Amino acid sequence: MKKDQCDRRIIHAAVVEEARIFLQDYSEIEEKSELFKALADPGRLQIVIALASREMCVCDLAALLGVSESAASHQMRILRSKNLVKNRRDGQVLYYRLVDDHVMQLVDVARLHVKEMKYGEADE
Repeated sequence: MKKDQCDRRIIHAAVVEEARIFLQDYSEIEEKSELFKALADPGRLQIVIALASREMCVCDLAALLGVSESAASHQMRILRSKNLVKNRRDGQVLYYRLVDDHVMQLVDVARLHVKEMKYGEADE
């Protein structure tokens, strides 16, 4: 008996149709998938969490992560292309910040989920 498969192959047509209708409410699956891919990288996730506290420049982010400024800049391009961060220029310094509160809401939901799965509880 396989753990992740049914012992008997049967398709519940009504269930499949209900799920198909439900999926229609969630358009733009590719864009949503790309957003999660951007957040799936540990370095980019650390950047997002750091930017929740305050805006930072690439030099600061590179120092925080212990990577080159080029590597940090590359990560910022990815986050910006997925509309997770935006920047502003102050003279010669380019500062980054989160686009909006939704970005950290995604991270916080993931944190709560992981905590719940790990410890069997979630804080409120």
